[in-house]
Order: sequence, then C-alpha cells, then structure tokens
Amino acid sequence: MKKTTTSLKLPKIFLSVLAFGLMFALPVMSQDTYQEPSQDLIDLVDGARTPSVSFSPDRNTLLIQDVPALPSIAELAQPELRLAGIRINPNTNGPSRSGYVIGFTLRDMSNGEDRTVSGLPDDPVMTNISWAPDGSHFAFLLNTENSLDLWVVDVSSASARKLTSGGVNNTYYGSPYSWDRDSGSLIVKMVPENRGDTPEKSMIPTGPVIQESLGEARPARTYQDLLQDSHDEDLFDYYFTSQLAEVALDGTRMNLGVPTIYRSVSLSPDGQFILVNNTERPYSYRVPAFRFPQNIYVMDREGSLVHQFAELPLADRVPIAFSATTEGPRSVSWRNDAPSTLSWVEALDNGDPAVDVPFRDRVYTLDAPFEADPTQHIDLEYRYSGLQWSEDGFALVTEFWRSDRHQRVWKINPNNPSEEVDLIIDRSTEDRYDDPGSPEMKRSEYGTWVLNTVNDGTSLLMTGIGSTPEGNRPFLSEFNLETKESTELWRSESPYYEQVVTLLEEDGSKIITRRESVDEQPNFYVRNTDSGSLEQITFFEHPTPQLKDVYKEFIQYEREDGVSLSATLYLPPNYDKDSDGQLPVLVWAYPREFRSADAAGQIADSPHRFAGMSYWGPHFALTQGFAVVENATMPIVGEGDANPNDTFVEQLILSAEAVLDELEERGVGDRNRAAVGGHSYGAFMTANLLAHSRIFRAGIARSGAYNRTLTPFGFQAEPRNYWNASHIYLSMSPFMQADGIKDPILFLHGAEDNNSGTFPMQSERMYAAVSGLGGTARLVMLPEESHGYRSRESVLHMLYEQSEWINRYVKNAAEISSK
Repeated sequence: MKKTTTSLKLPKIFLSVLAFGLMFALPVMSQDTYQEPSQDLIDLVDGARTPSVSFSPDRNTLLIQDVPALPSIAELAQPELRLAGIRINPNTNGPSRSGYVIGFTLRDMSNGEDRTVSGLPDDPVMTNISWAPDGSHFAFLLNTENSLDLWVVDVSSASARKLTSGGVNNTYYGSPYSWDRDSGSLIVKMVPENRGDTPEKSMIPTGPVIQESLGEARPARTYQDLLQDSHDEDLFDYYFTSQLAEVALDGTRMNLGVPTIYRSVSLSPDGQFILVNNTERPYSYRVPAFRFPQNIYVMDREGSLVHQFAELPLADRVPIAFSATTEGPRSVSWRNDAPSTLSWVEALDNGDPAVDVPFRDRVYTLDAPFEADPTQHIDLEYRYSGLQWSEDGFALVTEFWRSDRHQRVWKINPNNPSEEVDLIIDRSTEDRYDDPGSPEMKRSEYGTWVLNTVNDGTSLLMTGIGSTPEGNRPFLSEFNLETKESTELWRSESPYYEQVVTLLEEDGSKIITRRESVDEQPNFYVRNTDSGSLEQITFFEHPTPQLKDVYKEFIQYEREDGVSLSATLYLPPNYDKDSDGQLPVLVWAYPREFRSADAAGQIADSPHRFAGMSYWGPHFALTQGFAVVENATMPIVGEGDANPNDTFVEQLILSAEAVLDELEERGVGDRNRAAVGGHSYGAFMTANLLAHSRIFRAGIARSGAYNRTLTPFGFQAEPRNYWNASHIYLSMSPFMQADGIKDPILFLHGAEDNNSGTFPMQSERMYAAVSGLGGTARLVMLPEESHGYRSRESVLHMLYEQSEWINRYVKNAAEISSK
C-alpha cells in the first residue's frame, strides 16, 4: 500500500508569455572556503587509483599507465581561452582540461617481466599516448608549463627520449600526431615558426557586432563558448593554425604544406598520400567550430596538392531533427583494405529527414590518382552510420534511423558494385537481447584496421555485452555471413562478469579478458577458449578496502503500469536488517527514452559487477548510514505515434514510487526518509520529481537544466522545438513548477559548465525561483569547474555539501519535523 501522494501540476497559461524572460532577483551571495567531508569520504577520494592499460598492436607488450590523484584547484585555474566551443590553454597550445598519466610500466606478455620506463623527467604529465603500428615504440606528449613536447619510448630498452622541444599544437580537433605506416616517423601538427605575438584586443570598439537572418531557417542547439567578435576570430586563427611536419625517430623534421587550421590529417594505407581536412572562413557566432566551412584535399608526402576533393560551406542550416545531417560529402576517409582509395557518403535528401525520398544516403569510393568518376556502391533507405572493410573482398555498411531505432547492416562487394548487396543484420537497437554484437577487428597488411574474418572469410568474430533476462553475460561468437546465424564460442559465467578486451589469436582461440565479481577487483586475464584455461596477468588491488564489505545486489521490480525496472542496491558494511531496521535511502538515477515498453524493461546490467565505490556517484551515502540505490531505471516510453516526453512526469513518478515500494517490501529502506539525486539530466529528473510529488524528503541536483525554454531547439532526445510543442517544454520545466517544490533541494553546478544546454545560469535561476517562492534550497557554484568536477577541493566540497544535506533533511528528518 502506497504511503505517498502525488500531483501533476500543469503550467499556468501566463507562464508561456513569461517563459523566455522570467527571472527572480538573486539574493546576496557569499563566497565560502572549501569544506571537507568526513575522513571516510576523504579516504574515498584520495584512495589508490587503478592504473589504465593498453596492449601493443602485436599484443606482445602490455603498457601499464599510472593514474594520478585528483588535480588541485590551482591546476584548473590555469589560463584558458574559449573559442568556438573549444577550451584551450594558451600557454601550452593544448587543451585546458585533459586527463593524464604520470608513469609507465612495460610488461612482456611472454614471461610476465615488468620494466619501468626510464628517462622521464621528474613529475611528468603525459597525454596522447599512441603505439607505433609495429609495436616497437609508443609516443606521447609531455605537458610542461609552456609547451607540449613530443616523446617516444623504445619498447626494447624501456627508455624514453624527447623528439621535439615544444612546438606541438594540440588545440584543435583530431590527434596532434599520427604514426607513419612504417613506424619510422610521425606526422605532427606543430606551432608555426615565427607566428608572432598574440592578437591584442582594441580597447575602443570599431563598431557593433551584427548577425542577420534573411528568411532561411537556421536552427541551432544551445551551444556555449562561441565566438563573440572579430578579436575572437583572430585568436581562433592564431591558436588553431598549425604547420604539418614529418618528424623522424632521430628528431629530424620536414615541413609539409603550408600553415593552416587542420581539422584532420590521415595517411593513406600505403603511406603515399595524406588526406587533409582544413577549417576555413567565414566563421560563425551561432555554431561551434565543427560546423565551420571545410576544405578537403589530398597531398603527396612532400606536401604538394594532388587532388582537390571538396569545399564545404558553413553548416548552419542543418535541421535539428534526429537523423539530420549536412549536405555534400561527409565521413571522408581511406578504404582500409586498399592502398589509396577514398570513401565517403553523401545525403540524397539534402540532409533533411522530413523530406520524403526512397533513399537518403549514397556511398562512394574514388581510387588514386583520383581522376576518374567516383564509384557508387549502395543507396541507403536510412542514415549512414558506419563502414567496415575486409581483406576478403567485402565491406559492411550500417544504416540507422533514430526515430524508430531501426538498424540494418549490408554486405557489399566494393570491387564489384553491380553485385547484389546482402542484408545480414536487421534489428532494433533498443532490443538488447537481440544484439548479435560488434565485429572484432585486426591489422591489415598496411597496418590499418579491418574485419577479423574466419573460415575463409565466410564468418566474423563478434563480441558483445550479451544482455539476457538474467543480466549481461559478455560473449565471443562466430557469425556466419551466409546463414546469418551465430555460434557461441565463449560466454561469461556466473558468478563473474568477464568481457573480451582483445584477441590474442585471430581465430579467437586465445583472448584477453577483463574479469570481475561483486567482491573481486577487475583484472586482466589470458583465456584459452578451446581448453578453458585462464591465466591472470594483472593483480590490481581493491581500491577502497575500507568499503570492501559493502553489500551489493542487483534488484528487479515492476512499476504500476507493468514496465519492468531494475537497479543496484547497496547497503552499508555490517548492516543487519533485524537489528538496524529500515535505513534512510538515496536513489540515484538518469532517465532514458524508449519506443517500446518491452525494450524499456530489458536488463542492461549484471548482478556480478564489482562493488566498486566512487566519489562521483551516490556511494558517499553509504558512509552516512544510508541504503543506496544506483542506476534505478527511469524509462520514459512512447509507443506508436506518442513521443516519450508526452508523459515524462507521470512516468518519472511511477518509477520513483516503484523503487521505494521495492525497498519497503524488502524491509531495508524507509520510504519516509528517502532522497533522490542525479547529475545533468538526472538533476532535471530530481527537480521534476520534487516539483510534482512529495515522494522524497530532499533532492540533490547537480549541473542540470531546469528551464527548457532556454533550449528551444531541442534537448536530450526531444525531437520537437519549443514552437512545435510548447506545452511539453513548459510542463517538463521544473522552473515553471517551482512553486510546487515543497521539499529541500540542493543545487550544485560548475561555474564554467560548457555542456550544451546546462548553462550555470540554469541553476542560478532555478535556485532564485525556489528561494523567491519560500522554498528550502541551497546553491553551490564550484569555481573553475565544468560539467563534471575534477579538482580535489571541488570534489571534497561536493561530498561535504551532499552529506550535510541528506543528513539534515533526510536521515534526521524526524528531528526537524518535531521542531
């Protein structure tokens, strides 16, 4: 029997008039010093970091990379420029916010011997790690205060050395360097020599900034960090322009072509040509750099123009609908199984999914010397979404349609386009139980990635997460291209969750897996799929031994309308239901949209995953004596002609009530002392639940968006704009229902959030609305932080705020009520 009452509040008519301009006056703000939570949570943040790993292309060497502790706020406060949706550090000519590693260990896969890489400077900060195709070296960028240096490590000697003293430009899209096919040199984007001083901004305006629309629709999502004026344009040119250069392993350098803004650079499989994509003017103040005009061409290895491929205009007229795309050539790349053949796709519907046409995309190729007419390969009814090449005379082309989640995979003969194409996969991507997996890849004779075929090219090796009604059970299978049937070669078995990382043998007889259980930390193993033998190759220890006795259970339950739900339940160490009774509860979730109730109810997790504790999610509440529900499914279903968001709030409430019903039935959770929380769209969910119901005592809303009129051209999976569905935008906006929030809500937001739609202003205005209407709310703006919080100071303060909030308003709610 339910003990909660709910109500769905519809927006008042006058709100639609005020929606774009309504703002309450913010109360006086104060800046506090960073606070720290309990020692248990400090230990959770400062605990050991599990290293990251990568395998050499020949699988002979395992590279173990040491991961540092969280950076300080001083590190995040380094200089930063924000240009056309990209954030850079002008001192280093690199990204301003990137993860890094601090040490390398090489493990010989044949004998297990470890060697620490020597020759590194003290306290190195290393990014952009990339193996040479033959596995003899790997390269990385050493980040200093004022530059990015290119280094290489010789695997045979386990020694590192510098190739360039500064000068690498890693400000723009794509990798800052790539290996030559022979592993003897690298193609590097360098800061142009003698580029001069940074453009200075005049203190005296030369005129207004003007934008003009001449009657043609130019919709755009809500982007941040866009160009603002001509000075920003000059800075864009200055920092993003690079000189392409070939740098040999002995450090010698040869410039290629002229300085320009390189969007991407790609060597042909035979290494004879370079495919270049440049960004060019005119720029835009409405869309990010990835929409700017492009110039695509082919150079030879000396940097001379061989073929002018395409000049693409500013892409500011792309419809906002899902499955919309740009006009002209896109996905331009090399055919991986041929020496030097270009491949690409072009829209046949002008990129507009609203246009009624029999086919929407066409795939083309063009062989060197790029003088003949392009070859047409296949016309697609849906939108192109991928192409994979094989050395066995075929390729796989994938198409997808977002509105109904329909995916098809076609087998084509690229050497004989007149041969009839063969449909090999036809499915809904929502149906996890029907997923045949993804093809495994191998290195071609050129060092490129191609399909890993077996049985003389008649079958593919496939891997997947293996969703089943009992939970995910990853697998390796053999997919017959003629019969379209799969034969299972190996599958993860209870009580472990084990997934394929890579193949050691191309026939799949020996694989590397990552294996874990509820109480065993993930580690890597070599598995023989024929004999079943298993050899452990890493021995990473439990990262949070102080919480190793936490109870973890994967739970399944149903909401009132019959949709199946699931979640992961955690209980504090040493909890005893009989003696401790029902615990206060924290539910953490993130809503997702589905086109069918059956798909929404499918299991998307495993009961055998490691009970890893993270400072980022809801696990902090375990140290405060709470029952924690993580990844509580909140499906938003729209079947037939209905859109999922048509009943967004109603379905949220059903899912929230269902999870508390389940905890109450189990006798572990006190539904009268329950909180809800989430990040980003999970914060949006949290505010909506508090605005439309009294199910929860309090909420934690991190980095969310609450007024959907501020994202009028779509948000999340909503395909309609505000003017097409104003009632949806208004009824889904908790800002419009702020007077319904009667329970305490904590807002946290990175003050420099650059995620599309989640402007910091969203939390500021939402807090102003709740506080202005007499609600209980707290707003915490974290300096220097973006959409996710990275600095140690910010993370500790976040945990302090969250712990204080749930203890005061949930755990001790009865004490507050009695006062």
